[in-house]
Amino acid sequence: MAKERSGAGDPARTLELLWREPAPADAPPRRGPKQGLSVDAVIQAAIALADSGGLEALTMRGVAQGLGVTPMTLYTYVPAKAELLDLMLDTAYLEMERADCSGRPAAAPWRARVEAVARENLELCRRHPWVATLPATRPPLGPGVIAKYEHELAAFEGLGLDDIEIDAALTFLLDFVRATARAELDAQAAGRDSAMSDAQWWEAHAPLLAKVFDAERYPLAARVGSAAGEAHQGSYNPEYAFRFGLARVLDGLAALIESRAAS
Repeated sequence: MAKERSGAGDPARTLELLWREPAPADAPPRRGPKQGLSVDAVIQAAIALADSGGLEALTMRGVAQGLGVTPMTLYTYVPAKAELLDLMLDTAYLEMERADCSGRPAAAPWRARVEAVARENLELCRRHPWVATLPATRPPLGPGVIAKYEHELAAFEGLGLDDIEIDAALTFLLDFVRATARAELDAQAAGRDSAMSDAQWWEAHAPLLAKVFDAERYPLAARVGSAAGEAHQGSYNPEYAFRFGLARVLDGLAALIESRAAS
């Protein structure tokens, strides 16, 4: 079975649904039975289902059950799951909160603007975990995607980068956020599967590790691992990993921006 990803449905039908507009108030009524749902209602029901159970729980039958209709009824609003995924992603992007990331003089410094973009995307992935796991190399070009892209590009405007570098810098930032969000989801899944926190898991397995691990043979692993484990109360701290990684991303972008300013 093909892996679920964005952009896998019928492009024409997907764009038609993404950019749908309400009928004019004076438009004649549609023939046929009155529709009891809307595309937006289907999208929100699908998002709720994916939020609670992940993409593996998202099926057209499950969405239909949540709305109290038959699957065949659902197909009169959305042609298939592939198109529904694009509608869900675009809606999540359209509804996400956004700070002022413009490059106007009154706006925040560029590092604060870029950090805001990163944190907005991390919060989006925390609110809708399936967003972090859905491959989006071909994102649906709907109003949510376009508005999000326009907003995030503004954080890099006026820094001396050319358009290709601005796009690449944003991609670099968002790839970091998605990777961090997926690692956080993996850590949460490990906790649920084992019914133990990271600290509890390591404490429970410490006696076995002490038997097989030779600190004299692996002194760096012993020293650094112990320090990190004590600091994080486990092997991984998602918030620390995000803060540390984001600072390094910003440092790298700063070097590029300063080199452009110098030239």
